[in-house]
Amino acid sequence: MTDTPVTARSHAENTAFLVIAAVSLCHLINDVMQSLLAAIYPMLKRDYGLDFWQIGLLTMTFQGTASLLQPMIGLYADKRPMPYSLPVGMGSTFVGLMVLAFASDYLLLVAGAALIGIGSAIFHPEASRVARLASGGRYGLAQSLFQVGGNFGSALGPLLAAFIVVPRGQASVAWFSVIAFIGMAILWQVGAWYARYQARATQRPKATRAVTIARHKIVVALVVLAILTFSKNVYMASISSFYTFYVIDRFGVSVQMSQVMLFVFLGSAAAGTILGGPVGDRIGAKAVIWVSILGVVPFTLALPYASLEWTIVLSAIIGLVLASAFPAIVVLAQELVPGRVGMVAGIFFGLAFGTAGIAAALLGVVADAKGIAYVYWLCSFLPLLGLLTIFLPNLRRGGAA
Repeated sequence: MTDTPVTARSHAENTAFLVIAAVSLCHLINDVMQSLLAAIYPMLKRDYGLDFWQIGLLTMTFQGTASLLQPMIGLYADKRPMPYSLPVGMGSTFVGLMVLAFASDYLLLVAGAALIGIGSAIFHPEASRVARLASGGRYGLAQSLFQVGGNFGSALGPLLAAFIVVPRGQASVAWFSVIAFIGMAILWQVGAWYARYQARATQRPKATRAVTIARHKIVVALVVLAILTFSKNVYMASISSFYTFYVIDRFGVSVQMSQVMLFVFLGSAAAGTILGGPVGDRIGAKAVIWVSILGVVPFTLALPYASLEWTIVLSAIIGLVLASAFPAIVVLAQELVPGRVGMVAGIFFGLAFGTAGIAAALLGVVADAKGIAYVYWLCSFLPLLGLLTIFLPNLRRGGAA
């Protein structure tokens, strides 16, 4: 569902911030719960005697499940919107958490990770669509506000794990079921708003927006955006899955301190997400992508050689700069394929999950063979793929490129 540029501007004042805030809050809740999995990896590794490849497989199961299902759910919902699928997705994540809390063997841990992945697959495409519908034409702002909820949730997960789960044990993961029920209640109300919006939309003529770019250039642009998403999320996976092990191994910090350091990185990524969308609305998505992915290169190249203090500083800068790309990537892709909001959101959120999951598994194998420090040296070159941004088109909407 798309608006013309004029319509987008004329209805900008009608941005439904309460709805966007609700889906952002539920994105926070969803990602708090799913980030607990990665945050308790050191505890699971110790308690279950896991190798790094098994840690990577857990991430691949969760993110691979989400990756495969999200595009299909998004495509289906483009044709048949599912307003009340949102609380169902949150419910799957809740069940996955309960399985993780009381798992007695590795296979149950994998099953819990898969259920969390299914929950994310249902939640993200439809919640992203709701944010766009409520945006009043300010798509970058809406995507940033929606995504930042997830970033803050991912950042809070390690802190909650450090101060609740690690001291009290695996079963304390079940305590977060209360948050899940709150999320389900909020999403039920969001679903009701979404259903009313769809009912009104059927009574209005459909607005269309012609894309005056050759089809082959659109295909090239989407491939480039996919590669940029790949580079960003493989690097992010190296941090989210193995950063705690890296700082413990290299600097000898405690498990709690390593999770605080992970929070610094993820919190900075949340701040970057807030900036990416509104800035993209002003100066254009392509400019944001240039600065975000290619601009982070000096910092990623320096990270493997940094001291403890500089590792904290550099990781914060990397999180801030790199995370600002994703809202711009999603908005630009949705502009290139009008009328396929859910499918595009599903593909790019799914691609983000899938590439990160596969990367986590492969990087786990590399870490077992070459050491955890080698992983960070290898991944430091990934943002150089940002040079491909030169092949992206300039889409102007309301004067912004």
